[in-house]
Amino acid sequence: MTQRVILATVMDRLAIDAVITGYARAVDDADWAAYRGLFAPGGRADYRSAGGIEGPAGEVAAWLAETMRLFLVRQHLIVNRRVEIQDLGGYPGDRADVTADYINPMRTDRGGAPSTAPDFVSGGRYAFVLRRMDGRTDGDWRLTRAVVHEKWRRTDN
Repeated sequence: MTQRVILATVMDRLAIDAVITGYARAVDDADWAAYRGLFAPGGRADYRSAGGIEGPAGEVAAWLAETMRLFLVRQHLIVNRRVEIQDLGGYPGDRADVTADYINPMRTDRGGAPSTAPDFVSGGRYAFVLRRMDGRTDGDWRLTRAVVHEKWRRTDN
């Protein structure tokens, strides 16, 4: 592998990481325009394992906007990222698969003070598929698929 290919791969990994971090921040900040902007045209999200829906990113963003109103505070952490960029015989391709663990502590809104509201915490693993956008000079990556695999949850009653 040449230094140019190595540098391109590092730059791709940084760009992909920015998309995944942007995903967590968009959900936590209720920035649904930013959430939709992270997806390629035709991109889909699947929250069924966590009791949600699966569908086009725009529809899922609308569902999330409504659902997340139940929580006063959201902070989700995406860690242990494993990024696999398509290999075209020693050169990076235009597809990437990312698996990453998450923990998602949230505080519910039951009409009381935020400090006394019950907690809701879940954890699991994301599976993301990204592609490099055609014709983009900045090498932008966008999500084509985001799937939540919830493994556990805990609620304070």
